[in-house]
Amino acid sequence: MTATSLPSAGVLAAACVGAFVAIAALALAMRSDPRAFPLLAVLALPFRLPISAEGRTVNLLLPLYAVVAAGTLVHLLPRLARRFAALRGAEESPAEEGGREGPYAMRRPPMALDWILLAAVLLYALQASYSADVGKAAENLAFFYLPFGLLYLLLRDAPWTPRLLLACLGVAVALAVMFAGVGFVEYYRKALFLNPKVVAANEYDNYFRVNSLFFDPSIYGRFLALVMICATTVVLWGRGRREQLIGAGVLAWLLLGLASSFSQSSIAALLLGLAILAAWRWDLRATVYVSLALAAIAAVVVAAAPASLHFGLKGSGGSANNATSGRAKLVKGGLELFADRPLQGWGSGSFETEYRRHGGGTSQNATSASHTIPVTVAAEQGVVGLAVYVALVAVALLTLFGGPPTRAGRSPPKPGDTRLRLESPFRPASPFRPASPFRPAMAACFAALVLHTWVYADFLEDPLTWTLLGIGVALSSARALAPKEGELACATT
Repeated sequence: MTATSLPSAGVLAAACVGAFVAIAALALAMRSDPRAFPLLAVLALPFRLPISAEGRTVNLLLPLYAVVAAGTLVHLLPRLARRFAALRGAEESPAEEGGREGPYAMRRPPMALDWILLAAVLLYALQASYSADVGKAAENLAFFYLPFGLLYLLLRDAPWTPRLLLACLGVAVALAVMFAGVGFVEYYRKALFLNPKVVAANEYDNYFRVNSLFFDPSIYGRFLALVMICATTVVLWGRGRREQLIGAGVLAWLLLGLASSFSQSSIAALLLGLAILAAWRWDLRATVYVSLALAAIAAVVVAAAPASLHFGLKGSGGSANNATSGRAKLVKGGLELFADRPLQGWGSGSFETEYRRHGGGTSQNATSASHTIPVTVAAEQGVVGLAVYVALVAVALLTLFGGPPTRAGRSPPKPGDTRLRLESPFRPASPFRPASPFRPAMAACFAALVLHTWVYADFLEDPLTWTLLGIGVALSSARALAPKEGELACATT
């Protein structure tokens, strides 16, 4: 062992010891209170740390990994051990089993969405066997798919209550407000704290993009957009003046933060999420008409706008490719890869390598080319992978939008009932208009995230996807009741 390698080994050992201590502390907190895991998971969701290995830098969610590891040790492994023991003949009564397993007990069989998620991960691992970039595929499996799958299982079976859901929303809103504040500081200083690539891009762009404590302005914008959609439910469904005013103030602050990111994909995702909430809260047909009218007006404005507004359609170099920041050309290259090998694709994680090999451009351009998830899936995994992807999105949307109504929507209020009335004032409760605002929030957020991935990146590689699905599946099982009076205020105080 050389002298120069000793410090590295020492740093690695210290990091391992620190990780074990952190996981142990988190496990103790979760063991004392089962509600700690969802709160800690939401708190750790956005924080990424850069790790360099073999000439490649990966931004890993190390705090979230520690939370998932602790949750797995405390809640998941003991439950699975008891299940295996029961299969060997140590059967117990349902009452005894539920009492021993605690609030994270499995109270329903796996759903169709569970099996499709499992199939997507297994197919990705199988198709890595013939990929030109096995390292990239293994990286995605080890650092994203597997830990996020555990996150999904733990959130799906967490002891969700209205108060816990609102507490998680409060944590997410506090984080978003803080991140927006950091973004304002960046915009004022015209200097970024992270990501030298964005720093270099700002030197050539006609506008300055901020990314706060994220490594990418669009990922920063995605987080703000999803939090804004959730916060909007407080404004739309709450009847208290105080929470509505606080919610409106928070939304205004976050909207300014989103605007400073200049992420068009995030703004589009936000608009879709708000449209879904409007349709759920009031009327579907009216929302569709208004959305189509606004889209037509926006198209006319963009087409008629002068070149000085920098939409990219006019002036020197004006084109659809320029207006989409190179996406049109990159999508075309991805579709050509799919056409060359349509059945099985080029292998998991191989988009960047194959795009460059087929003359698509430099490594930097190839990385940008993978920012359209359906095209990336088609090129890497072929028709088989694309079919699994479509099934996953379809079943997820059906699960989040459909399912049984919440318990609070099954009967009308009794005379003198002081609970918050969260249902639409224009029509009675139905399976598609539940009394609780939590399911509309999860459904709108997931639909917005899917749209964002169509024009940017990271679907199953984003923990937000698994988080929304885990919570949404739990709510679709009618295990979260409508909030009682005063509980909406907990999310904004």
